[in-house]
Amino acid sequence: MSNQESQDIEGIETEIPSTSWGEYPLDSVFVRREERTVNEVVQRINKGRYQLDPDFQRTFVWDPLKQSKLIESCLMRIPLPVFYVAEAKDGRIIVVDGLQRLTTLQRYLGDKFVLDFGSAGDNGAHPLNGKRFTKLPVTLQERIQDTSLIFYILDSKAPERARLDIFDRVNSGVPLSRQQMRNSLYNGKATQWLREASESAEFARATGLSLDRKTMRDREIINRFCAFRILGYEQYTRADMDGFLGQCLENMNNSSDQELASLMSDFKKSMNLNYSIFGDHAFRKSLAENDVNQRRSPINVSLFDVCSVFFADISVKADGRARKKIGNIIRTLIHEDEFNFSITYSTNSTKQVADRFELALEALKEEIYV
Repeated sequence: MSNQESQDIEGIETEIPSTSWGEYPLDSVFVRREERTVNEVVQRINKGRYQLDPDFQRTFVWDPLKQSKLIESCLMRIPLPVFYVAEAKDGRIIVVDGLQRLTTLQRYLGDKFVLDFGSAGDNGAHPLNGKRFTKLPVTLQERIQDTSLIFYILDSKAPERARLDIFDRVNSGVPLSRQQMRNSLYNGKATQWLREASESAEFARATGLSLDRKTMRDREIINRFCAFRILGYEQYTRADMDGFLGQCLENMNNSSDQELASLMSDFKKSMNLNYSIFGDHAFRKSLAENDVNQRRSPINVSLFDVCSVFFADISVKADGRARKKIGNIIRTLIHEDEFNFSITYSTNSTKQVADRFELALEALKEEIYV
């Protein structure tokens, strides 16, 4: 995907991590400290209590020497850097910072690799070269198992924005988008649903594959569809899109398979209808010109909010005349100052969200059959 394609989006306000904690009470306790041994942690990883593989994380990239030096640090009783993890609502522990180290420890105790220190220079070969965990003397095995690890645990009860802000501050790996963070914190049915929806042919056709998959921008706008579809725009009362999207994912994680299947059906129906009416200009302001030769503008996320949600409530049996009428309604809306303003400026404010949904609902009410 080219850089131009990855930036083919407009009308979205990116939540900026807080630079101070002035908005949170000073006596709020969001993070607690715990100390555990390597053996305890690896056992919990093997039981699935620690989540090491959220799909936003980079694949395991440590080379053999770096893995070996971590194990050597344990054997030499050198304190390891602290680990930052987040507590999920269901009690699972999600790794925020330290994924590579924990993965290395799990793999070595599971005999998945041998120590490889390469050339040791003038001192000759390293005495532990080629050693698997089970081939070490028992005393050295126990030294690794008994190594103390310090964890800072992000409480599941912390406000959504605080969780994401802390996540952003402590992550020392590849910079993550807010949606990538949400993908980790709410990993489960909801994130699997978003992934399936983002990979659907219907979504690909309607958006022209023009959203950055690497930063999960595609899943973010689908997350917005789900939030406004499930919770309703009327529940967006605090101008907190992070909290709204997180609440939606929590709701989806607790939904039945039947409910999620119905939501997927609505989503795909909406994508198909938007594409059948607007073609390659679906969800873009350029659709207002009703000209197939018009240069395609970026996807407007606020327009996506409205069209994706309301088109899910329009009969798929709408004939050519009805579809033409629906298209003209949306084109007229975009030319109206109040609606255009609501999808262009301060788009996450409660007023702008309410304005664009209410204006669209009023315009489309005769076409919506629910």
